[in-house]
This record gives sequence, C-alpha cells and structure tokens, in this order.
Amino acid sequence: MTRQLEESKAVAVAAARAAAAKKGQDTVILDVGPVLAIADLFVITSAANARQARTVAEEVEARVATALARRPLRIEGLDDARWVLMDYGDVIVHILLEDARAYYDLERLWADAAVVAWDDVARAVAGE
Repeated sequence: MTRQLEESKAVAVAAARAAAAKKGQDTVILDVGPVLAIADLFVITSAANARQARTVAEEVEARVATALARRPLRIEGLDDARWVLMDYGDVIVHILLEDARAYYDLERLWADAAVVAWDDVARAVAGE
C-alpha cells in the first residue's frame, strides 16, 4: 500500500469514527479509487435529521484536523443539511439524511467499489 493510500485510509477511518461517535448510522467506507479518478475513498453515513447531520460534519472536521492536521478543501450542503459533502481531495465524506441516502443509494451507484472494513483499518493504522 502506498503512503498516499495509507494517509487516505487514515482520514477515512477518522471520519468514520467521528460519524459513529455522533450516532451516524450505517457508516461505510468505499474504495472508489479503482473506478473513480477524482478520489480514493468515500465515507458514507446517515443522520436522522439536519441538526444531527451538522453535528456529524462538525465532529468529522474536528477529529480529522486534530488527528491528521487535515482540513476539508470545501464543505457543501450545510444550509439544508440534507446531503453534506466534505471534500478532503482524496477522501469524500457524504453525510445524508436517511431519506436522501435511500433515494440516492450511493452504495448501489458505486457497487463496483470495494467496502473497506474500517474497524480493521483503524486497528492497523493505530498499529494494533
């Protein structure tokens, strides 16, 4: 695994853990690098309402900044918080309200992307 991909996975795992800490539901990491040229990984999580979506986004931003000194290049969708997109360049974090996630079904759209078992990746990144 290249150093760049290791760093991307560390960002994705930190984002997934942050989402889980704020009760993000059904959090997955997809390895979209082989099928999409603009990013290596997607983190997808659900929120029950707009307030929770904003809270998850704030936690992701804070944890990734603290752990890895990375800030998103841009954040879109915070106004209505139906679909918040956090662009870290190599990692894209999607925080969707449950109905939006069901409607857009990103996992089906990117079905060719492998699912990364982020708990295992988290342990490997931490050196456990």
